[in-house]
Amino acid sequence: MSQENFPAVGGDTLTACLRHWAATTPDAPALTFADFAEDPAGRRRTLSWRQLAERVDAAAGALPVSPGDRVAVLCPQGPDYVVGFLAAITAGAIAVPLFDPGLPGHAGRLAAVLADCAPSAVVTTAGAQPGVEEFVGRDTAVVAVDRPEPARTWPAPAAAPDDVAYLQYTSGSTRSPAGVVLTHANVLANVTQVVRGLGLDPAAATTVSWLPLFHDMGLVLGLITPLALGLRSVLMDPLAFIERPVRWLELLGDHAGSWSAAPNFAFHYCASRIREADRARLRLGRVAAIVNGAEPINPDVLDRFHTAFAAAGYRPELTRPAYGLAEATVFVTTGPAATPRVTTFDRDALATGTARPAEDGIRLVACGAPAGQLVALVDPDTGVVRPDGSVGEIWVHGPNVGAGYWRKPLESTETFGARLAGDGRSWLRTGDLGVRHEGELYIAGRIKDLIIVDGRNHYPQDVEATAASADPAIRPGSVAAFAVAGTDTEAVVVVAEHRGHAELTEPAERALAAAIRRLISDAHGLALRDVLLVPPGRVPRTSSGKIARGACRDRYLAGDYGKALAR
Repeated sequence: MSQENFPAVGGDTLTACLRHWAATTPDAPALTFADFAEDPAGRRRTLSWRQLAERVDAAAGALPVSPGDRVAVLCPQGPDYVVGFLAAITAGAIAVPLFDPGLPGHAGRLAAVLADCAPSAVVTTAGAQPGVEEFVGRDTAVVAVDRPEPARTWPAPAAAPDDVAYLQYTSGSTRSPAGVVLTHANVLANVTQVVRGLGLDPAAATTVSWLPLFHDMGLVLGLITPLALGLRSVLMDPLAFIERPVRWLELLGDHAGSWSAAPNFAFHYCASRIREADRARLRLGRVAAIVNGAEPINPDVLDRFHTAFAAAGYRPELTRPAYGLAEATVFVTTGPAATPRVTTFDRDALATGTARPAEDGIRLVACGAPAGQLVALVDPDTGVVRPDGSVGEIWVHGPNVGAGYWRKPLESTETFGARLAGDGRSWLRTGDLGVRHEGELYIAGRIKDLIIVDGRNHYPQDVEATAASADPAIRPGSVAAFAVAGTDTEAVVVVAEHRGHAELTEPAERALAAAIRRLISDAHGLALRDVLLVPPGRVPRTSSGKIARGACRDRYLAGDYGKALAR
């Protein structure tokens, strides 16, 4: 698609986009929510653009806020979440997309984020309001967006493109959560970039998403992109996907030109959990694209997904590997329709910072190229750009890059104010390692997660994949490898979830731990300090589902996993 015939967004701010579609296509469907909690078949509830705008205005008028105040969105997934998020922005406040306090396992993170952003008000639903009020306390106004009080007299403030639209709190995989400051201009630029990068025709598209709306990819895919382009958004609850993953694929097949996004684990989950009888009735030939991002992409998982759903009309070129992060709104690189490129790199060469294709080694999936922004692979110590084929830190420059972290000037300067040697522009330091090979970006890992033993670099996801191959009962994507201080050099620990851990005898556990040690020694030349097999759910994750290696290391050092086996 050329830039000339790319359809324009509805306005230069999110509120202008809502006004535009409510005026020009008032009766067209804006949002459909498939409610599987009330009906196993997924009862559809649809709002038109006019209805959505009316609900947003009613909720915005009930918010006791001034321009620049923060409004935390603590709604369950669904239409009310969309209304609450847009109402906060329409009222002139800064939205903070979060989640219902009842979400298991996340109360501590929610409390930390609320303390950081200090919201003047919270939006939720009438059903969730009692629990929300108990959680936030009496000093914070709580508004139920599905039952707003009569509107106060207020002229809707006119937003400007450079005004802050929302704070996107990072998942905290390597540090405490921080709120990325994103303007209207940032997020609308990213919408344009991703649709150009994917080569999609949004004139006849529908977005379908089960991703949490408080997550950057879920928010941009399920709410902001359709709002910007006037598309229908079809949403479902993440729990409905976990209960029956076929529901997601059924919704995709219900709409021609549908496109979606999901982390790598969702592809594995669908391929392993959806029965053949359910696959047979899917209509995946209607899908335009599914973006695979948010966590390391496993080429074996892609192969399995493509094979599992080929008979349903799904083709490998519909899978679009991508790379992104909240600090750049969400998307940085992706690619047009083509079978995902998988390249095998020499493991020893990669450990020394050079990506050299080989017959045997590390298989990495290409994540495409940037569109409308710049990506450089940089020596993080010198700020010098490294040549293609060399591993470097990924730096990003473009209109989609956020303004910094909310009220964290030092961290903002360090992350968002990097300078390339000989270049006066500000660049975003991602903390991720990558390599450019034949024009595409490959992700090698995170700098802070990098395992360095005896001067050699080892990428944790590579070690984790080797450990997972030791036994089918080890849960894929549920292994953490990390370094701890040793006597003379760093030592490596592996913590792996085992599906049948409760029934695993001690001799069998010792034998499996020894097998993991042998595999990692043979493949990586690493002598592990400890191997720990744990029940499902014991390896910590971020809110976006990534392995939280730092948190896992902390638990290990605190003795939370008990004693290791087969030392």
